[in-house]
Amino acid sequence: MDLHDFPVLSAFLKGFRNADLPAFPPEFQASEELLGFYDELFSVLERKMWEEGLDKKLLESYRQLVAELDRKMQQVKADHRHHFIVIIPVADRPRHLQSCLESLLTLCRHFPYGSRADGSIGGVSVLIADDSREEDNIAKHQRIAAAFCDRGLATQYFGQEAQLRTIERLTQEQQQALQGVLGNIDARCFFHKGASIMRNIAYLRLAEMAGQHERPLFYFIDSDQEFRVKIETHGAEEDVYALNYFYYLDRLFSNRDVSMVTGKVVGDPPVSPAVMASNFLKDVLAFLQEMAGYKEKEVCRFHAVDAQSRNGAVYHDMADLFGFQSAETAFQYRCALEDSHDHAACFRNFAARLKQFFDGEHPTRKTWFTYSDVLSDAVSARTVYTGNYVFNREGLNYFIPFATLKLRMAGPTLGRILAAELGERFLSDNLPMLHKRTVDETGKSEFRPGIVHEEQLIDLSGELERQYFGDVMLFSMEKLLQTASPEKMPRRENIMALLQQTESGLRKKYVEKHRQIQQRLECLEELLLEPENWWTGNKAMAAAVKEIQIFLANIRHNFGVDARGMEYIQSDDHRRERLRQMAEAIQEYGQERKVWQKLLSLA
Repeated sequence: MDLHDFPVLSAFLKGFRNADLPAFPPEFQASEELLGFYDELFSVLERKMWEEGLDKKLLESYRQLVAELDRKMQQVKADHRHHFIVIIPVADRPRHLQSCLESLLTLCRHFPYGSRADGSIGGVSVLIADDSREEDNIAKHQRIAAAFCDRGLATQYFGQEAQLRTIERLTQEQQQALQGVLGNIDARCFFHKGASIMRNIAYLRLAEMAGQHERPLFYFIDSDQEFRVKIETHGAEEDVYALNYFYYLDRLFSNRDVSMVTGKVVGDPPVSPAVMASNFLKDVLAFLQEMAGYKEKEVCRFHAVDAQSRNGAVYHDMADLFGFQSAETAFQYRCALEDSHDHAACFRNFAARLKQFFDGEHPTRKTWFTYSDVLSDAVSARTVYTGNYVFNREGLNYFIPFATLKLRMAGPTLGRILAAELGERFLSDNLPMLHKRTVDETGKSEFRPGIVHEEQLIDLSGELERQYFGDVMLFSMEKLLQTASPEKMPRRENIMALLQQTESGLRKKYVEKHRQIQQRLECLEELLLEPENWWTGNKAMAAAVKEIQIFLANIRHNFGVDARGMEYIQSDDHRRERLRQMAEAIQEYGQERKVWQKLLSLA
């Protein structure tokens, strides 16, 4: 094949003027030569495409070039591209699952990878790992899997019966030794096992499937994510299919000695509302202060929002713990209404969105996609985003640690272990996924462990507890790994001493943030009902004011003086038991790894 066999490419090269364009390889003999050319071409094209925001004409050309390349790769004698198995753990989330798979199918139409002549997708398949409790949702998940199979996306449903059969293939000794990895197996209540346990059970299934493909890559995503990115266009938000995920991941694993690659997310933050409340209250306070200075019937002024920081964890109340600078100023609310409207309409819409914060949506501090070259800018990582990570066969060795503790921050904790063991073979790339915590129909997440909805009351105490002790585990492991190896930890008493030291320091920060939240809450409650506000006593605004009061009542319930979540943190007995569990899990980790690796060598 020569350039004449690539009509789309030929036309593009003639019309695209750029001195950095690579030369097409004459009479190439192997697919690697061809793909090397496209690596350079796509890099040049993408830089231009993102130069001044997203150039949608160039995006369309990009998609056409990818489609032509994919067709030609089917004709190359030695197509050694990887096969991707996309794993989606899901628990009682049929709407999220439907949207997630729809986005995957749409991505494969825009950026084909292994497409077949009949329109089906050969380079990508899906494994749905179901941890649902509700029979109706289990049936819906099964129907969704079958429907996407019919649409050309090979989708395997890995339900609880199949999970149990996979575990039953282990000996009793193996099951006992891996109880901290796979949980206590009870077929009578084999649901809502937790995200980490579900992923680890899926690893066993993947070990069985690994031999079905020549070069498999295992791509874990979350059901509340999509293969899109959030960008700003002309002052408005837009979610677009603009990233060539599978091409670039294939190239990273083909060109570099890599075992695992993690991406990030854009859109809703990847952290719990338990550690976003202080910053969010600051933003809500700023919104009400600004709104009080405007008139009710004026045209809404909350659209021309000033550029705000996109760097670091700007949504996190304690971003400094992770090496980021905390945002000092409030973030301005960007009104979500599109048609012409006044401040009263903006106020009502803002008030209606506040309750979504407790399901993890952040109305003021979303994250946005910023372009950088995927191949050249991939760097060593230290955190796994468990909703966006890819690994090869070797990566199966690294199960999610301490799974039965059901702590948050499992991904960052695993990341510290990988960084210690793999070094530069564990990378972070710029292929984020769109994170959507809530579904449009309800404004809520379908299912979220640790968050309890009871009429107007929303309880975060379970999630706050899991977040706090997850932070304790993360930063304790970070310190331990500075002097110990993951498989050979210090004596129990030394581990306990470090856990206690880490917990004591973190408790001071959490208590200080708790005090800050209460101060901001009191300011908000006072400001909301000030007599001079145009909404105070305004019958047309009474429902919106009530929604804000309900939001503030839920903040007080979760972060007030007698909040249950903080009681967990302050309780000597609860802390003592949690730290005992954590010390035991850390000490057993090395032996679990040995049993796991021996098991996988026989899978």
